[in-house]
Amino acid sequence: MTVASPDIESPPSHGGLAERPSLASARVVIVIAAYNEAQSISDVVRELRTQYSHVVVVDDGSSDTTAALALDAGACVLKHLINRGQGAALQTGITYALDQGADLIVTFDADGQHDMADIARLLEPIVQGRAHIALGSRFLGRRENMPLTRRFVLFLGVLFTRVMAHARLTDTHNGLRAFSRYAAQHIDLQLDRMAHASELVDQVVGSGLPYVEVPVRIRYTEYSLRKGQRSSAALRVAFDYLMARLTR
Repeated sequence: MTVASPDIESPPSHGGLAERPSLASARVVIVIAAYNEAQSISDVVRELRTQYSHVVVVDDGSSDTTAALALDAGACVLKHLINRGQGAALQTGITYALDQGADLIVTFDADGQHDMADIARLLEPIVQGRAHIALGSRFLGRRENMPLTRRFVLFLGVLFTRVMAHARLTDTHNGLRAFSRYAAQHIDLQLDRMAHASELVDQVVGSGLPYVEVPVRIRYTEYSLRKGQRSSAALRVAFDYLMARLTR
């Protein structure tokens, strides 16, 4: 892994579980996994940087100019030399954010479908001490231009996760999430590709830490639908997850 950054600052020192810095004083790090996202990454990073100083983009072996554009837009860029998958990229970003002294970590998609305004809503229950983890839910919030097939596949994913992880969630494959520092230290994604979303729910439930769902807005565009996980790949995701469960 290689690292490039326009402005790495010395991290502040915050203590353990009992210390919850206010949102104004907290070091919030936004982690974005990106693979061939040259079309959208500049706009996503520039918008985030208007409110959040620390944006980390993990370029997961892109063959286009994703890394250069993200760096030019003001992100700290980590690079995987080969494409490992979204799970691996997120874990790289989370680990780096912890190393840099993050108090709060948010995962955010690179394709522009997430709304920056939802970040503050996710962070609120964590800063207030009501939860350590906030998971975005498009089914409690808004879904703009969501295809019926995508809705059906995500519904099956919710049922699958409820059975396997015993987690009563309404949206189990939403990339918009927030973690306290303490919670992020309990995340250790081993599934490199898309099955990491179910694995993460397992780890959230297994940690015993309080978590909440927060309504968020998802904007489906022609680009995000083209870049996103195909519905036909759902069986492969389930297979990878089940194999990992059986071999632990």
